[in-house]
Amino acid sequence: MGSHLPPYGTESPYLDGQVLVAMPGMMDERFARSVIYVCAHSSEGAMGIVLNRPAANLNMPDLLVQLEILPETDRIRLPRRVGSMQVLMGGPVETSRGFVLHSPDFHLAQSTLPIDDSVCLTATIDILRAIAAGRGPENAVLALGYAGWGAGQLELELQANGWLNCPADAELIFNTAADLRYEMALRRIGIEPAMLSMETGHA
Repeated sequence: MGSHLPPYGTESPYLDGQVLVAMPGMMDERFARSVIYVCAHSSEGAMGIVLNRPAANLNMPDLLVQLEILPETDRIRLPRRVGSMQVLMGGPVETSRGFVLHSPDFHLAQSTLPIDDSVCLTATIDILRAIAAGRGPENAVLALGYAGWGAGQLELELQANGWLNCPADAELIFNTAADLRYEMALRRIGIEPAMLSMETGHA
């Protein structure tokens, strides 16, 4: 019997498909109180999308017009759910690129990365064209930029208690208001947010 871990079993040391929740001791101010969905994690590093930083003064119809996917005159014809799609600041890396987290009912060959049973990632302009045409996924959030870690960096931050993690689900990603995701994720881990804020400052 070898002692090799199954590549994607419950024993996997990697956190793709999990949510990271920043602890009060998080030293990097860019990630204070952040909730990050881990899209990819391997021995080479990790990338994820910050779920609880809405883009200020920017909505999906604005973005589609800015990117010239949609003429200004057509924005009134957009499906209503496109108007309510969230636009997030996904992290400090490549902030001019769009990353769409979406339900698995939409797939582009060579472009869509299934992360788990309920969430996929597509980072090409084609998904935005499909959304504008009403052919996009049932559920989607668009993030500008992402959070990235080099080899072993996320593991070190976890050991230093910078993050807690828990399994993600579609409800948290697609159907929860951005400003409620931090508290909701903490509760899923079993932490009452009020207790956490009381404990900060007691080093």
